[in-house]
Amino acid sequence: MAEATGWQPRLWSLAIFVALTLGGGTAVGILTRPDVWYSSLAKPAFIPPNWVFGPVWSALYVMIGVAGWLVWQSRRSTAALSLWWTQLALNFLWSPVFFAMHGIGMALIVISLLLVTIWAFVAATVHQCPRAALLFVPYGLWVAFATLLNGSLYLLNRAQ
Repeated sequence: MAEATGWQPRLWSLAIFVALTLGGGTAVGILTRPDVWYSSLAKPAFIPPNWVFGPVWSALYVMIGVAGWLVWQSRRSTAALSLWWTQLALNFLWSPVFFAMHGIGMALIVISLLLVTIWAFVAATVHQCPRAALLFVPYGLWVAFATLLNGSLYLLNRAQ
């Protein structure tokens, strides 16, 4: 019985981390959906269909939440946890800047900072919490692709 009780707080904290990332990301996505402005933009040929983004981000948000929880549980690196919070803030900032403010150039700055922060998190956790680092690799690769998309959208639409 004591063993089951010891896992309860850990499972609750894991649920909180995942709910924060998945719930926060979903809320931001719902509040800043692509609109007529986005539909009117010139897009690069390699842009995925809109339906791809929801499932990809949902899976990534779960991995982001688990990675944050692993670092928080390890209590080894406050720098890594600071980077985790920073990437989350930048992640949640990008959609409002891009979709609500129509700031393609500003969004490119935000996503570039996000990409740097993600890889800094990987570097900070690779030895102390390798599972967290590994969980961030697909995220870093996706955000690298998203940065390329954002940059392409900026170049194709900078006159608008």
